[in-house]
Amino acid sequence: MGRLLAWQLARAGHHVCVVDPAAGPAQPGAAAFSAAGMLSPLAEREHAEPDVVALGWRSLALWPEIAAALGQPGLVKTEGSLLLAHGNDLGAAQRVLARLDDGPEPLNRAALQVLEPALAPDLKAWWLPGEGQLLPRELLLALAEQAPGVDWLWGRRAVAIQPKVLELDDGRRLDADLVIDTRGLGAKPDMPTLRGVRGEILWLHAPGVVFNRPVRLLHPRHRVYLVPRPGDVIVVGASEVESEDRSPVSLRSAVELMAAAHSVLPALAEARIVHMETNLRPALPDHRPRIDQKPGLLRINGLFRHGWLLAPALAEKALQHHV
Repeated sequence: MGRLLAWQLARAGHHVCVVDPAAGPAQPGAAAFSAAGMLSPLAEREHAEPDVVALGWRSLALWPEIAAALGQPGLVKTEGSLLLAHGNDLGAAQRVLARLDDGPEPLNRAALQVLEPALAPDLKAWWLPGEGQLLPRELLLALAEQAPGVDWLWGRRAVAIQPKVLELDDGRRLDADLVIDTRGLGAKPDMPTLRGVRGEILWLHAPGVVFNRPVRLLHPRHRVYLVPRPGDVIVVGASEVESEDRSPVSLRSAVELMAAAHSVLPALAEARIVHMETNLRPALPDHRPRIDQKPGLLRINGLFRHGWLLAPALAEKALQHHV
């Protein structure tokens, strides 16, 4: 959220200074680095409120424009996604589909094999046209590197935030016309109802496995998604645990995620586990994003599991009086 706002404000001619605790633009840490980058407003209708879904569709239209402006249109794809279910989970899947109205399109076995030939042929499948994905780490780097004239204060934290004033951990004071707080969980001292929700993902290297678009497995106990990445990498996630524990991925989560992934893509049997990580999603009690504005101070937080899905639309909404 912060990098997108900085990029947009700088392009509009504002002088922007960004305070970021990361050591540099490519250092992971924020939840945005860990995300799979799915752009799935239709699938999110299962749990999200209508306003969140509407923001998601708006963002889905904006992301290709942003990637093109960055000179890297390949960072965003909108080739649709799939919902999948095993035959014995069809009842649970139908209950989910009933909450999605008439959006998903049922696919027969032949149609599924045309779209994704590596998927298990006996899966039940539904097509979600227009949905997509993006490459989170590459986009984060591009937004930082291509923001014209932005002053980046890497390795610094804001210890006090007030309208028009920032106080940094090195004792400096920064004055501004507008202070924007996009600290995620870092804003907890100023937003007592903010909490972290743990998520766990793993990266598999699967040379030779043809896999083109994101899929979600409709499972009665947990959500599982698989997302293709360049270099024969497939990202599998993501658990959702009410905990602020940042310790490594648990055995249970790893086993469940990998078993579900293998059941969907049998060719993953020989895939190699190259990376596992955990992170915390910043969430408010209602699981909806919040924009708070007063003279000299703008706060955006609570994007929960929808950070990449909502960011452009929230930025557009927040900056409508500033750009």
